[in-house]
Amino acid sequence: MQLNSLIARQIVERATNIIKYPVNVMDENGQIIGSSDPSRLYRTHEGALLAIHDNRTLEINHSVASTLSGVKEGINLPIVYQDSVIGVVGISGKPEQVRNYGELVKMTAELIVEQAALMAQIQWNKRHREELLLQLIQGSTLNENQLLSIAERLDLDLSQPRVAATVKVIPKPGEPLTLEQLQQLVHLLEYPERDNIVGIVSVSMNEVVVLKPVTVVEGTWNKTEEKKRAKRLLKRIAQQADFSVKIAMGEYFAGLGGLSRSYATAKATLACNAESKESILFYQQHKLSVLIDGLKQDDWRREQLTHPLDKLGEKDAKGVLLKTLKEFFAQDCDLAQTCAALHIHRNTLRYRLEKIEQITGLFINKLDHKVQLYLAIKCL
Repeated sequence: MQLNSLIARQIVERATNIIKYPVNVMDENGQIIGSSDPSRLYRTHEGALLAIHDNRTLEINHSVASTLSGVKEGINLPIVYQDSVIGVVGISGKPEQVRNYGELVKMTAELIVEQAALMAQIQWNKRHREELLLQLIQGSTLNENQLLSIAERLDLDLSQPRVAATVKVIPKPGEPLTLEQLQQLVHLLEYPERDNIVGIVSVSMNEVVVLKPVTVVEGTWNKTEEKKRAKRLLKRIAQQADFSVKIAMGEYFAGLGGLSRSYATAKATLACNAESKESILFYQQHKLSVLIDGLKQDDWRREQLTHPLDKLGEKDAKGVLLKTLKEFFAQDCDLAQTCAALHIHRNTLRYRLEKIEQITGLFINKLDHKVQLYLAIKCL
């Protein structure tokens, strides 16, 4: 740990709020890097050099001060961190007047140093956690032993089965997304869930990814428990944050290499349900939609699949037949439920389905034809 001008300035500000005497902070080379008297900055303080060399409190009266460079009368106390002297804090004034404040100012300085070191360690851990997360979800070039070694240094257990979840922040209408909101979400995901590996993958895409430990029994993980946890997170966000979120949980794949596949399924689930009002999405519950969504990006395949619906549209100006077909599939091809949802008679439904068959040339009672119509609806 090294003193810098920012830490030194904090020490000076805190100390001068406690005592009325001028305060200086010197680094390990005896240079003044913080002072209540700006004119003394960046000068070498010979008294500090002596305090550092001997690791002792040094009182300097007027006569001694006149023999040293850059020194005024006062008291100088070494700043110790982890049994090493990293600098000196000095109080200017007659030694008999400032002596009683020495230990108080020294303790204040060392507390600020410890706090700064802790914050630096937290930031180091956070940065390296994010780097590890990116390695895992993007398909690392490192081998498994290297990844495990990095995780061990970060006190993370990669032997636990994990699934990837992608979380999208949704700001209030008319308000922009901020980095502070993403950082607040990361904090909410990390605490109290301390085993989560969390990182901001893309600020522009407001994407936060979390690798969550799960319990796997015979290749299956407990989605019910994860849904409960997700609901608890939504509740905390509603209470503490000024934004909402949408969470997409990917599938579980064994091994570290499976995490990139889990992330791919989570990201695809979120992408193909962008307009959904659901706050919690599971890949398994939207699996077909996610897999079909890839077809939408393939022009000729999509064109082939939706061609029957194009023909239907030419003969169905008001969209009644298309609406009927959508509802028929939404009700899992149950005639009674479809009639109830559309508020029509069973004979009316049969008539409409027959018209659909005539126009498209696809017969609903033939499995292959039914699948073609279903995929066509999904590709719209």
